[in-house]
Amino acid sequence: MEQFEGLTPTQTVERVGALLGCAPSSAQVAQYLDRQDPLRPLRDEFLLPRVSQLPPSDQSVADGSADCIYLVGNSLGLQPRLARQYLEEELDKWAQTGVHGHTEGSRPWAWAENNIEQMMADIVGANQEEVALMNGLTVNLHLLLLSFYKPTASRHKILLEAKAFPSDHYAVESQILLRGQDPEESMLLLSPRPGEETLRTEDILDMIESEGESIAVVMFPGVQYYTGQLFDMAAITAAGHRKGCYVGFDCAHAAGNAVLQLHDWEVDFACWCSYKYLNSGAGGLAGAFIHNKHKDTIKPALTGWWGHDLSTRFQMNNVLDLQPGVSGFRLSNQPILLVCPLQASLQVFHKAGMAALRRKSVLLTGYLEYLIRLYYTRDPSQPQRAHVHILTPADPQQRGCQLSLCFSLPIRTVFQELEKRGVACDMREPSVLRVAPVPLYNSFSDVHRFIETLGAALRASSS
Repeated sequence: MEQFEGLTPTQTVERVGALLGCAPSSAQVAQYLDRQDPLRPLRDEFLLPRVSQLPPSDQSVADGSADCIYLVGNSLGLQPRLARQYLEEELDKWAQTGVHGHTEGSRPWAWAENNIEQMMADIVGANQEEVALMNGLTVNLHLLLLSFYKPTASRHKILLEAKAFPSDHYAVESQILLRGQDPEESMLLLSPRPGEETLRTEDILDMIESEGESIAVVMFPGVQYYTGQLFDMAAITAAGHRKGCYVGFDCAHAAGNAVLQLHDWEVDFACWCSYKYLNSGAGGLAGAFIHNKHKDTIKPALTGWWGHDLSTRFQMNNVLDLQPGVSGFRLSNQPILLVCPLQASLQVFHKAGMAALRRKSVLLTGYLEYLIRLYYTRDPSQPQRAHVHILTPADPQQRGCQLSLCFSLPIRTVFQELEKRGVACDMREPSVLRVAPVPLYNSFSDVHRFIETLGAALRASSS
């Protein structure tokens, strides 16, 4: 799509419409963009559910033989085609070789996760030794906070957003209590300005500047799960460091979605799950990052034998030879059956590269935004007409691929009408529908079909 380099999504869509001699909203534009998409073959690397495979749907509305419109990769990514093959390989190896599988085959169980950590490091912008694949996201967040959160009488606060994902909120609250602090005093919660729905970067930086002397850890998401806002992680990190704070991020909604440079931004620590944009399956193996600058100074508060150096791990002399940095935070051997689907997905990312995925994502999400605004913006002259409001920032630099939509109609009714028509998306109380066209496997035609289907769902919801 080099011919559209430098154009905004709106300019691109209008340019294609003029080129084809059709309206920019025409399905022909989506089909043309799909034909020009160099990443289009990646869709075949994943298994797309059929409408008939979704929860009970009204087959008089949706054709059960069709592919569903899957726009919920921000909640659970699709299954990579190679996942089943890799799982069967390890099940066969277990059946045929038993305990010898720990050291044999293409992914020896004793160090299988190490073999795919470079691909993960590439996705989050880190050095391989700064990344570990282990546990689940919240477990990793606890392990990291145990080492980075060291409250003192004067510096005891953790700064986080007021509407943090519940697991982050609970983890921070419990870490504060564990250290004998009062969450009422030590949890510093930042909300958007009155009447606004997302946080302004300047307000985050101002809070760090004004409260920084009392802040031990700045703990933010990379992307806010409810609004889809992508935070300026580099600016937040720099501001925190100027005030002597550690800065960490929950990258659950950012890894595989936005271009991250955790090492270059000098982020102190980060963690993320892998079952959303990284397609590892429900409960998949999570990731953790600790910057190399801390490898000799930050130690794990809890240790296990998988943090012991691999070359001497199996000597069993009970003298811990702790690996430096994040590798020393490993506790137990990783489940090989969780390594397999993650490997299958990371290999697809490796083919594509995050820069190319991000370029497509900006255009794909911009195309979705363009069509929503074209058809469903509130019209004061027609106050009874159903309309949509986009919570997510319009600036592509402040969002990934997710748009969070609010409706003039009851959200549950709209969601149910979309499900009947074969749309897989995500409803979040109290009033948001999260829609995420993922560049790995979603197409421009998916977006166009969604917009048409949304119209039918809104008409049904209004009747």
